[in-house]
Amino acid sequence: MNDTSHGMSRRRVLGTIAGAAGAVAVGAAGLPSAAFAGNGLLVPTGKRGIILYSVRDRIGAADDGSGVPFGFERVLGRLAEIGYKEVEFAGYTQHTSILGRQITPAEIRKILDDNGLRANGSHASIPGTVTPATIAAFEQTLDTAEILGMTHIGTGSDPTGSNYKADWDAAVDRWNTFGEMAAARGLKLYTHNHDAAYNFLLDSGPLDALGRPTRSSGVRKLEYFIARTNPEWVWFEMDIYWAHVAQHRFRSYTDPDGVTQTSVFDPLAVVAAQPIRFPLFHAKDGTYDPASAAGYAMVPLGEGDIDYGNFFANMGAKGYHNPMWEQDNAPGGAADPGRSLRYAEISYQHMSGLRG
Repeated sequence: MNDTSHGMSRRRVLGTIAGAAGAVAVGAAGLPSAAFAGNGLLVPTGKRGIILYSVRDRIGAADDGSGVPFGFERVLGRLAEIGYKEVEFAGYTQHTSILGRQITPAEIRKILDDNGLRANGSHASIPGTVTPATIAAFEQTLDTAEILGMTHIGTGSDPTGSNYKADWDAAVDRWNTFGEMAAARGLKLYTHNHDAAYNFLLDSGPLDALGRPTRSSGVRKLEYFIARTNPEWVWFEMDIYWAHVAQHRFRSYTDPDGVTQTSVFDPLAVVAAQPIRFPLFHAKDGTYDPASAAGYAMVPLGEGDIDYGNFFANMGAKGYHNPMWEQDNAPGGAADPGRSLRYAEISYQHMSGLRG
């Protein structure tokens, strides 16, 4: 990476890409991109979303006298005023002082409906094993998703934290099982991933003392998983920020012969190769800092160096995807209780202005 490949989004506030208008993207039904979105918008009005983790401080707050919205009813109302249409959940609880008890999924659904919002996913818990008990627990997760009117249900962690092929093979079987259960309910089960999922799979070479491979054929862990899971049952939510962190971090591997090979990760190419497998995204921005371990520092959408105009214009299936704004460090704490909602508005304005 060099300076030329960063700092683009500030200059491309509207995401205009030379030649992109002539490109043809293919959607879920094999239709041209124009069937999904018009007026040059890269993120259609009804597809602009937010994961509530970004405003978790206000969802979980009691009335603190700051005048900043708190709890589901007030926060979701404010997000609707800003313009958001889709919501991804990161838990279903609020401060019990608001109602004198915990809110129910049915009550949350009414708040969504009253504000013209749609639940389109959740970072729920996907069982780590397949047993009668975990199957029953996952059925309850699906029950809640149905009450809230979701079309997707997912998790905020990788299918496995391991680097080893055998563990990813086991994860494939497990996710196919739970993905089939979700599909039977009309839901898409998705995995949300950070940078570690794009590290190289250890699948070859000499074995260590525990009989595990120590080298790589060059395939990345999540790409291995994508290729082996059932495309009708298992789906993906790329966190575009963390995918760029992976581009910065995981640039070489030791091949089966012990030779170091260079391979720079291309997040856009992964999506463009199978755009329908990625119905959801986390649209999280960052300023590029090559001296840092991650390579980026989180900022509101549009204030960083990740070129969202280029990404959304060229990933294929234009208008099919559902970007959810996220910023892990948006909450401002007691010193600035309104910061996360302020950042939500800034980020929405940038998302709505992206054109291609």
